[in-house]
Amino acid sequence: MSLSASPRLAATTDRFARPSATTFIGTFLALALVIWSFSGSELSAEKLIRGVPYMGNILGRMFPPDLSRLDSILWSLATTFQMAVSGCVLGLILSFPLAVLAAEGLSPHPIVRTLARGLIAFFRTVPDLIWALFFVIAVGLGPAAGVLALMIDTIGYAGRFFAEAMEETDKGPREALSTIGASKTGLIFSAVVPNAMPSFIATSLFCVEKATRASVVLGLVGAGGIGVELKVAFDLFDYDTALTIILAVFALVVAVEQIGGSLRRRII
Repeated sequence: MSLSASPRLAATTDRFARPSATTFIGTFLALALVIWSFSGSELSAEKLIRGVPYMGNILGRMFPPDLSRLDSILWSLATTFQMAVSGCVLGLILSFPLAVLAAEGLSPHPIVRTLARGLIAFFRTVPDLIWALFFVIAVGLGPAAGVLALMIDTIGYAGRFFAEAMEETDKGPREALSTIGASKTGLIFSAVVPNAMPSFIATSLFCVEKATRASVVLGLVGAGGIGVELKVAFDLFDYDTALTIILAVFALVVAVEQIGGSLRRRII
């Protein structure tokens, strides 16, 4: 065998090396988890085949879309977008100080950092629909509950990435400012924030896109916006109106994503 073939053989041997006992057990448990998940989902080819005619019936009743209530639908869609922007802006504003407390090297104490990270994780872990239900009970039906739910959801998302962005900034300017006696606030706004600003902008734009999609679903639980119209349309089997609402939501989400992508390319 030539010497040039030896490295290739060694690479192949390494790639297909016998797995360790830990790797084998982990792979077996992962496969078992997948099989167990499918068995509990009760998904079957029989159900899919049986459901095809029903899906075809619903799609047939959706076309053509009913445009008679387009003015009302667009007004509700505007309310949905207002909810998304308001909740996102409030969440981004509150995310920054919480992210500072959660960032390593900027937090005043390790306990404060742990508590801040725990709060951010809690906001991110609880689904936005749960927050919407909570605020519907607290402040009543309507867009206000949706705005508050989106605010909490944005804090959980942006707080984490803001903190990570500040932790990843170059520590050189921070150390230089510290040596000349700069305050913690001056250090943050003079060295950390300017370096992390591109990441802040990207995260904020993603939050707007995320809030726009989430605001549609929040209306299903009474948090205002176009989701209420969509729920009523399906409850009344008014599928052609439901299709109009779905197309309007699709156009809004695509427009927000395109504008956000264009802004990211220009700013960053």
